[in-house]
Amino acid sequence: MAARITPLRLEAFEQLPKHARRCVYWEVDPTGSRAGELWDPEFEKEAWLSMVMLEWGSCGQLAVACPEQEDPDAPAVPDDDAPCLGYAFYAPPGVVPRARQFPSGPVSADAVLLTSLGVESCAEADTMPRNLIAAVVGDLVRRGARALEAFARTAEIAELSDRRAVSPELRPILEVMGDCAVEQCVLDADLLLDSGFVVVGHHRYFPRLRLELEPGLGWKADVEAALERLLESARLQQPVGAGR
Repeated sequence: MAARITPLRLEAFEQLPKHARRCVYWEVDPTGSRAGELWDPEFEKEAWLSMVMLEWGSCGQLAVACPEQEDPDAPAVPDDDAPCLGYAFYAPPGVVPRARQFPSGPVSADAVLLTSLGVESCAEADTMPRNLIAAVVGDLVRRGARALEAFARTAEIAELSDRRAVSPELRPILEVMGDCAVEQCVLDADLLLDSGFVVVGHHRYFPRLRLELEPGLGWKADVEAALERLLESARLQQPVGAGR
């Protein structure tokens, strides 16, 4: 079964995995008055998406399974009820409260912030993260964005076993709500480095990375290659032995 990645529509909110619907790690300021209130995180997440989509435009990419088709050359068409295979969220840093808490910030004024990326267990799980990033890049290139940045976690985060004793600068990052966790809600630095990002804000645990999107720069070939992989992944793969 093939996968197709398309911009997230608010009508497709229910297709997102449970954690993606309820995770407000990036959307709620952990030091604000609302952090300790009793509220519905799923409602908060949907409200945040609605606000960003209305004021800024598309802020998510959704990968869904597409049923097999008789014609292998026909575009894969996702089912509205098809399971979600992966997702990515991104937005202007000004609407991402948690971004202000990272010591490797602030996000550059010309950059969009990639916040979350999740992949469900599927046959394409190994290539899905890069394909989702390519979908984000393709959207932002078409919209004229100059750069994509992200805060990431390094492998050394495992050293913070006693998180109650961390330095004050790290507490707002490690403070989570609901079923969130830093390991699940903050992107892996190695994934971003493998996708062409470079470190621009150094930090032992939470560096900030950047991918240039301006046409004519050295990254243009990488962006075009990523988009080519995305288009290829959107096509229905022929079953093994087909055409023999």
